[in-house]
Amino acid sequence: MFSSFGKNIKVTIFGGSHEPEIGVTITGLPRRTAFDLTELQRFLDRRAPGNSPFATTRKEADLVQPKSGIRVIDNLAITMDRSITMAIANTNTRSGDYKNLRDVPRPGHADFPARVKYGGSLNMSGGGPFSARMTAPLCIAGGIALQLLRKEGIETGAHLYSVGSACDAPLNPLDPHAPERPFAVISEDAGEKMQELILQARKDGDSIGGIVEVYARNCPVGLGGPMYDGVESVLAPIFFGIPAVKGLEFGAGFESARLYGSENNDPFFVEGDQIRTETNNHGGILGGITSGMPLIARLAFKPTPSIAKEQRSVSLSKKENEKLSIRGRHDPCVAVRAVPVCQAALAIGLLDMIMEEK
Repeated sequence: MFSSFGKNIKVTIFGGSHEPEIGVTITGLPRRTAFDLTELQRFLDRRAPGNSPFATTRKEADLVQPKSGIRVIDNLAITMDRSITMAIANTNTRSGDYKNLRDVPRPGHADFPARVKYGGSLNMSGGGPFSARMTAPLCIAGGIALQLLRKEGIETGAHLYSVGSACDAPLNPLDPHAPERPFAVISEDAGEKMQELILQARKDGDSIGGIVEVYARNCPVGLGGPMYDGVESVLAPIFFGIPAVKGLEFGAGFESARLYGSENNDPFFVEGDQIRTETNNHGGILGGITSGMPLIARLAFKPTPSIAKEQRSVSLSKKENEKLSIRGRHDPCVAVRAVPVCQAALAIGLLDMIMEEK
């Protein structure tokens, strides 16, 4: 199965969780664009499974392999065509864990509507094309975009804003920075509380939701446009393509609905030869156009629907109610490994808009 997005940079993700491979085709990068494969692999390693007690035990190296349109010289990849393809082999699948789910759909998962839409033609083992596994090829495209954005002077980052009721220290909206740590938080004390909640959920055979906050600094003024060309309109479908994302806000977001205009408006001032704002409730976007202030967004992730606790479901063949206990290897909190995924999604969207200006 294939899924695509993008205007100037078109990204097409293919494969499934238990297919031989997953991958991405990127169309629109200028020929002779260069990026470092070692750095790209390091970025992919940040979301790779099996490396943390807070993630699935499925162990995948997620080694990226150029397939077409690329020439590699001393680990430097150079695009030789307007379209390039890169892939990752799936090496640790256990499709037997999902055999009974062909008839008994998992609550909270895509099993039932996918069965109605595609019949039995789709391999839904491990979640198939709906799995969080499909964020690995998204990170290939995003990892390349991050390298190209740095050449434009744009810096991005992300952190775990919250897990359940535990919240991280907030970003400085005027000068955001999140340190790159194995457990992606600003406050290590908050991180310990989050870890306790995740481990308890796993012990209980359950899962827990979370929020990821992502930012970009040094965005030029003028990216985007009105209405459906706006920055939010470009980024939202990329963000919502990440499995388990159920909510999105920019800047003050939903909090702005509780404010007066005099509180929410960000006053302008002159700093040297630049126009800035004293606050950043607008999250770096005014009227769909970047203002030059840091771009800030938060993505809400639902709890992983695959849990060991007994749940109520149905047999599709018998049309009878059934109880379901899910086996397999699943993230107790999908938001943990989603931190670099959100950063990747932001980077691709920004690169697409920069290409529009160029």
